[in-house]
Amino acid sequence: MSLSILAVDDSKTMRDMIARTLNAAGMTTTLAEDGVHGVETLEAMDPPDAIISDINMPRLDGFGFIEAVRAREAFKGTPILVLTTESGADLKARARSAGASGWIVKQFDPDKLVRALKMVAG
Repeated sequence: MSLSILAVDDSKTMRDMIARTLNAAGMTTTLAEDGVHGVETLEAMDPPDAIISDINMPRLDGFGFIEAVRAREAFKGTPILVLTTESGADLKARARSAGASGWIVKQFDPDKLVRALKMVAG
């Protein structure tokens, strides 16, 4: 099963690492560089099986991005994993209330990321 994933992160290095990890696991990865670009990319593609989003990004942060995704009927059920350096319980609760499905702290373990995506999208 080949999953299609949208990854939104303002760090090119992180986007490259995510793409390498997911592509090696046989997933199709589309990349966006911040929340605004993520929304634009999402509207131009077939609905992905899952979305990965950073929290701290310019223009539109991860919370705003998640809320924008959840406001669109076509993406209400799309799993969203937050991938961030943040680990505070208050931020996790805020992400959950915005509509996030899960939370992974950077630096991520590639195998755990792949397993988490397969679990939420499979």
